[in-house]
Amino acid sequence: MMIDVIGDIHGYADKLIGLLEQLGYVHNGTYFVPPAGRRALFIGDLIDRGPQQLATLEIVFAMLDANVADAIMGNHEYNALAFATLDPDNSSQYLRSHNDIHTRQHAAFLAEIAFGSERHQYWLNRLYELPLWIETDDACFVHACWDVDSMAVLQPLLTDDNCLTPHGLVATAKENTAPFDALERVLKGVETALPDGMIMVDKEGTERKRVRVCWWLDGLNKRRLYEVARAPASALAQIPKEVLAENIDFALKTNKAVFVGHYWLTGTPEPLSSQVACTDYSAAVDSGYLTCYQLDTEQPLPLKASNFVQYRHDKSANPNP
Repeated sequence: MMIDVIGDIHGYADKLIGLLEQLGYVHNGTYFVPPAGRRALFIGDLIDRGPQQLATLEIVFAMLDANVADAIMGNHEYNALAFATLDPDNSSQYLRSHNDIHTRQHAAFLAEIAFGSERHQYWLNRLYELPLWIETDDACFVHACWDVDSMAVLQPLLTDDNCLTPHGLVATAKENTAPFDALERVLKGVETALPDGMIMVDKEGTERKRVRVCWWLDGLNKRRLYEVARAPASALAQIPKEVLAENIDFALKTNKAVFVGHYWLTGTPEPLSSQVACTDYSAAVDSGYLTCYQLDTEQPLPLKASNFVQYRHDKSANPNP
């Protein structure tokens, strides 16, 4: 079996169609049919940013309904649910506030699927069907970080298939709680504190006192912080070279191949480490490409750069010929 692990689509249905066709999938009038012995897996962040939100959802869920694909929840699907759900402890507030930044992030989705409409409720219900992670005999799939300790915290709030429940949504939306921190790890990654007094401004304009780290690297706590931080070069340059990456409480506790999205990578695709691969190569910007890793379940490891495929308008299918 070959699993086509497809990265963050963010509402770019044209790129999704292009990639599926490039991979040999054929539309039968209802859904895209994979070649024999193949199956698709979408790594999350189906929505927000792009101009074809509804079309993207229809393509992906038609494949899910036909049982020719799987998909997991990304932080943008989670945010959509929280943005639309009132806080039971404060009925005048939503679990995800409707401030300017959050509203701007979700604007493309709401432009096509009106807030509070019947269509909106339908798609929210469907988003609940996406598990937070999938583990098979051969590999692990999660949007941002395979953290079994965080998963254990979340498990009581999920269905048997690792799907979020309405109660779980409420519990994980409460800041400064164990479920909130666990959800952040799984859907957004591992973070650590910046040096005292240092603030970074992210691409959304939010000021942050913490920075994401490359959790897939060995010996995280034995390296310099600037070496393991995931941030723009201009921000990394602000971190003093002598500052160590201390107190990062994380260990990758699996020997299987791990697949993630989320990280807005650029350049020629290659594995992040000997067992971790990311398929998010910034499809939501003009210079980015919707990217797939073709996983052979008969030989999942070692991961190979040659297994990546990108959809490019110039039809350059594989950046690693």
